[in-house]
Amino acid sequence: MEKKTNWVYTPKEITVKRGIGFGLTDLMGGGWNNIVSGVIFVFVMSQGISPALAGAITGIGRIFDALFSLFFGAITDGFYRTKLGRKFGRRHFFILLGGILFMVVFPLFWVKATNWIYYLIVYIAIELIIAMILIPWETLPTEMTTDYRLRTVLSGSRMFISATGTAIVFLVLAALKHTNNPNAYLITGIIWTIIFVLAIFISYRSTWERPLTPEFIKELESRPKLSITEFMSKTVKDYFSTFKNKSFRKHLAIYLLSFTGKDFYSTLLPTFIVCAFQGVSADLPWTLQALSIFGILSTLAAAKLMITHGPRFLYSLSYITILITMIGYTLTWFLHIKNPIVILIVISVFYQLARGILEFTPWNVFPFIPDVDRIMTRGDRAGIYAAVMTFFRKSTGAVASWIAGILLAEIGFNSKTMLAFGSTPHGIQAGITVIFFIGPVALIVWALILAGKFKLNKQTHAVLKAEIERLENGGSKKDVTPETKAVVEELTGHPYEKLWPDEPEI
Repeated sequence: MEKKTNWVYTPKEITVKRGIGFGLTDLMGGGWNNIVSGVIFVFVMSQGISPALAGAITGIGRIFDALFSLFFGAITDGFYRTKLGRKFGRRHFFILLGGILFMVVFPLFWVKATNWIYYLIVYIAIELIIAMILIPWETLPTEMTTDYRLRTVLSGSRMFISATGTAIVFLVLAALKHTNNPNAYLITGIIWTIIFVLAIFISYRSTWERPLTPEFIKELESRPKLSITEFMSKTVKDYFSTFKNKSFRKHLAIYLLSFTGKDFYSTLLPTFIVCAFQGVSADLPWTLQALSIFGILSTLAAAKLMITHGPRFLYSLSYITILITMIGYTLTWFLHIKNPIVILIVISVFYQLARGILEFTPWNVFPFIPDVDRIMTRGDRAGIYAAVMTFFRKSTGAVASWIAGILLAEIGFNSKTMLAFGSTPHGIQAGITVIFFIGPVALIVWALILAGKFKLNKQTHAVLKAEIERLENGGSKKDVTPETKAVVEELTGHPYEKLWPDEPEI
């Protein structure tokens, strides 16, 4: 048993300051996702690499990463069996190791090269390192508290920081591109590295894990050790079992559709702006992306609305606003408005306000998903759910960038000539605009429809949590109230009689 003085197992009061300390890792999480969707595609094309291969770099890389992530959550769940896991924490050990590796590898991507294989190899390494950090980190709200309000403080702070990370990414790049520095991408990459590594270390020291009590350790040591084949088989089975959770199925679908729609937007916005609005300044795409700083404001508002109105309201507010802005971008090009910069800025501000809510909501819902699983399995499987979400998120993100690159190649886009201002034919402009519009709109509309049917919120979670506590304290399933039974069945998608099995699933 670990000493009680081990800080990684010592619970502390959860305050806004502590929440910010936890959330700082999402400077990298939110920043990296926007680098992938909004910077890498254009950066690689600027080296003379075709759009199809530029899209393939993130596409192939994220498939490798998704496969890694598929198993890594289960590895962190069981890592407390090792001496390193018990000393440093099953989650915190990998956060620290990943931070060190990130500091070494990340700057290498921004070196100028003409071989797309170089970028592919470095990109894969970065994705695996980031997964090593984010998968265990995403489970920490569940480790640190069971209280809905306190989890919202943690997750809300996290998404506030994510919005800040997005703003920092594009503000730094816009500033350096404005100077026309030929090494703008490399200098920006080094600055990003310093900021992200500092954030990871602060988050590492600001959080803790569920204490390793004697009872918990005895339970862990009684579990049989599995061979690699048995481990992989069990892991795949566990991951498929998450789809038995009705709330998780809906949550995952909403999350993937909306984030993939956002990926399409971010991937194609720079190309759309540069090629469709001929003669604009070189830093305008990054300036528009830097308006993501407004997402911080909407994230602050969303933290309160999450408690007062619930996730379904936030989903609707975000998605409808995004649909309106996509129409605005398209009309601005179609109407051939002269000097459209002010209009584009206004549209982008509203988009970024909506994007902040889009990114905030799913990860504020996620900490409550394992509680739905808890009443289904009596297991502690937060890491598995986090890994499944990460796996599918990265897989769909790969699809978005890859398809965007293929579609640009299909309409005849040439990265060597058409990224230069004034050299894109009107027909190619029209093709870029159509791709830019249809991709996000189709996915966001689908997400909006599903969000209207989502039932997990503060009220239903409170009912679920109270029932779990009643059963944990020895209550009989026969004594469940009709109201509680109905809520639990709606959230799980299963008859109440089949829930809370006699033996926990581990």
